[in-house]
Amino acid sequence: MEQKQIDLIEACKRGEPSAQRQVYAQYSGIMFAVAIRYTNTRVDAEDVLQESWVKVFRHFKSFSEHNSFEGWLRRIVVNTAITHYRKNLKHAYHVDVDEVRATPRDLDAFKEVEYTKEELDRAIEQLPPGYGMVFKMYIIDGLKHKEIAELLGIDINTSKSQLSRARRFLQEVLVGMSQRAKKKESHES
Repeated sequence: MEQKQIDLIEACKRGEPSAQRQVYAQYSGIMFAVAIRYTNTRVDAEDVLQESWVKVFRHFKSFSEHNSFEGWLRRIVVNTAITHYRKNLKHAYHVDVDEVRATPRDLDAFKEVEYTKEELDRAIEQLPPGYGMVFKMYIIDGLKHKEIAELLGIDINTSKSQLSRARRFLQEVLVGMSQRAKKKESHES
């Protein structure tokens, strides 16, 4: 970590408002992106972010310069988003099922199809809350099912089934997007 960053963090630990404003300005955009990924709505993301910043400034003294500051912030935002999720949707989409498998026809639909980042983001935003939370934690943040289960207060098998359902749901959304695009192209020609 650069000396300038260390000095800024030390000033925040002393409770200096100008340093706190500077840290907020520097990291709020990045942390908002993390919050919205876990909440899917701007209002909820703003709530999570505000609560996260309160925690950051309240617990600044616990940060160690030997760690990544951005990683520490991210962990606070993710944990706050998970707490928000658990408070509001604790048992939504929380049923164990057998693994869902894609059919060969479903997989054929993906051959030679490429999606933009925006299309993938739109598809992920459509995931039901329970599926979306597990999908994002597993696929995007790289957590293991055991960690997800502990953080969300669910069974490991529920985490696995939610991920399976999320993948199937995304497949259906993306196939639908692809089919609509093909129909649009055929009508235009």
